[in-house]
Amino acid sequence: MKSARDIGNIKGKFVFVRADFNVPLVDGFIGNDFRIRKTLPTIDFLLGKGAKLVIGSHIGEEKTSLRPVCEYLESKYSVSFVENYYPSAPEVLKNSKSDIFLLENLRKYSEEKSNDEKFSKHIASFADFYVNEAFPASHRSHASIIGIPRYIPSFAGFVFEEEIENLSKAFHPDHPFLFILGGAKFETKMPLVKKFFSLADEVFIGGALANDFFRAKGLDTGSSLLSEEKLPMEDFLNKKLILPIDLVVKNGEMVSIKQSEDVRDGDVIADVGVKSIENLNSNISKSKFILWNGPLGNYENGFKKATFSLAKKIAKSSAKSIVGGGDTVASIASLGIEREFTFVSTGGGAMLDFLANETLPGIEALNNGK
Repeated sequence: MKSARDIGNIKGKFVFVRADFNVPLVDGFIGNDFRIRKTLPTIDFLLGKGAKLVIGSHIGEEKTSLRPVCEYLESKYSVSFVENYYPSAPEVLKNSKSDIFLLENLRKYSEEKSNDEKFSKHIASFADFYVNEAFPASHRSHASIIGIPRYIPSFAGFVFEEEIENLSKAFHPDHPFLFILGGAKFETKMPLVKKFFSLADEVFIGGALANDFFRAKGLDTGSSLLSEEKLPMEDFLNKKLILPIDLVVKNGEMVSIKQSEDVRDGDVIADVGVKSIENLNSNISKSKFILWNGPLGNYENGFKKATFSLAKKIAKSSAKSIVGGGDTVASIASLGIEREFTFVSTGGGAMLDFLANETLPGIEALNNGK
């Protein structure tokens, strides 16, 4: 891939930056600005070279607006917000003295997700160069990810390069290597489980993913979330696997701690227990490389204790640590310990896909683009 560092003379030129400003909004305000802050060095670099920027991103669903992000950027830059830009080109690009033109949510147009050729060409016509700084969206074959690079010279942004460089370390890790996987949607994470069971020395499974392993071991999971299809888990029930020994269980309005073998009908596993995290501390202490993705509990419904505790323990360890995933990063940001990890990935699904496949559609588009 060509790097934005080598973009050449762009003074007076327009650069389309595909950013990932898909940040959480709370009552119309940005709840976590991590992804925006990560993009600022690339924005500053391109502006410093005299370019004007057209920035495109998605946020939430199709009807969610990027206006709060525009207001955030306006505190630092001269910004014009562009609400309508297809099928006609916005006049504001020609007439405004702004340094940055932020397009409204790309996904307001169905042509973005369908990778429509006409849409790709139209957006490409806004700029002379393209920079992908949206690693978290680069597992999607969307127009702004794989379409635009066909038509204008294309480059990888600074964070995009950092993601690839750091996540690639997991393919040749220092040992002992501890892999920690949480969250849900086991079907999407199965390729990652298969790959890292062969690469890692130890694998800790938490979150709803652990329920499938409990079921494979013949344990009762009560009314807890399970994969819709019964997956072949038996190959992973070996000495590398570490499962929680105690669990936070909810039954109706009652919340209690139970041993993993004591879950019964009506129980819903909500989080990993304290003893499990305390026991995992010895594995963390002896590890030289730790890769972690996904929360250990039902994070969105307030079961965050185990995730917070794990984050603190990894942050204090001497191991090289690479972590990612939306809720994982949110927990680290809320604790204010981002700098205590070797690398915090901006990617969720993109991180998982890259680790499993060692490439992404967005990477291939940059490699094969103009």
